[in-house]
Amino acid sequence: MNIQVIRAAETWQQAGAYYVRIQGMAKQHGITLRREFDEYDTPDTKYIVLTDDDFPVATCRFYMLDGGSAMIGRVVVLPEYRGKGLGTKAVTEAENWLRELGIEKAVVESRDVAVGFYEKLGYTVTDGCVIHGDTFDCIKMEKPLV
Repeated sequence: MNIQVIRAAETWQQAGAYYVRIQGMAKQHGITLRREFDEYDTPDTKYIVLTDDDFPVATCRFYMLDGGSAMIGRVVVLPEYRGKGLGTKAVTEAENWLRELGIEKAVVESRDVAVGFYEKLGYTVTDGCVIHGDTFDCIKMEKPLV
């Protein structure tokens, strides 16, 4: 593997994030494009894209919340690249970028099956309540970035 991490600033780079989300999540779980691309996919949203020889294979996004925190989400790795640490690499790069922007806390709404993944990255369950979404049940988790 020849993995490169990109902070997607240009349209063609963001297209890589969208590709991974469509192939690695929407198609696999029968999620419509309207539900996958929501009100948080805006010009202000930041995207991380990991490529293997220039082909997009993993991604995540983040956007600002109130009070010096940001939501990291849509962490997706193509099925054939899972188990190789690329999800961790994407989230870690997002956290680094957030620190550079002066953000003090990262928030995730983890699918219930991925809580262990985020716990390994230092996230803790904040209120224990389950968020019943259209597609998945999620659990809110947080991590201080300072």
